[in-house]
Amino acid sequence: MAIYGYTRVSTIDQDLGVQEAALSAAGCTVIRAEKKSGTSKHDRAELNTLLDFLREGDTLVVTRIDRLARSVGDLQDIVSLLKTKRVALKATEQPIDTSSAAGKAFLDMLGVFAEFETNLRKERQMEGIAAAKDRGVYKGRKPKLDINEIHRLRGEGFGPTEIAKVLGIGRASVYRAFGTTAAVSRDR
Repeated sequence: MAIYGYTRVSTIDQDLGVQEAALSAAGCTVIRAEKKSGTSKHDRAELNTLLDFLREGDTLVVTRIDRLARSVGDLQDIVSLLKTKRVALKATEQPIDTSSAAGKAFLDMLGVFAEFETNLRKERQMEGIAAAKDRGVYKGRKPKLDINEIHRLRGEGFGPTEIAKVLGIGRASVYRAFGTTAAVSRDR
């Protein structure tokens, strides 16, 4: 019966130190950490490794539930898996105790609020983009593909492979600019 910790921040420039210190103070013998978005559990290798590793009687500790999941669906999946494995879930900054009905209800409410916060952030972002577009400020990402430059290089005798290297793009992009995916006879 071991105590394992999981810590997560969303971006690589954020620091895990505060969470790791709290988990160590809570008695975690192993702490898995990653710098990934919490919107989906599928691409979080450290979390998935930990979930596979946990055994009956173990305890999983996080600082807050939003470090574990940012959607109700993912949170419910994780909690269900932990329940099946007979693993306890605790949070150092929230009164989480998955062995009681009140603790389960509180956990579900936190999951709803975490998902709500994520959805609000997405809405604000989309509103900001729409307002910037209306003001003519937001243009989106600059296209990497310069069709005129591709045709200019082709006119100078460069083959698709050379053009791709010069422009730092894929050869398939060069062919698309030519309007065909068939090999060009002068490809080098």
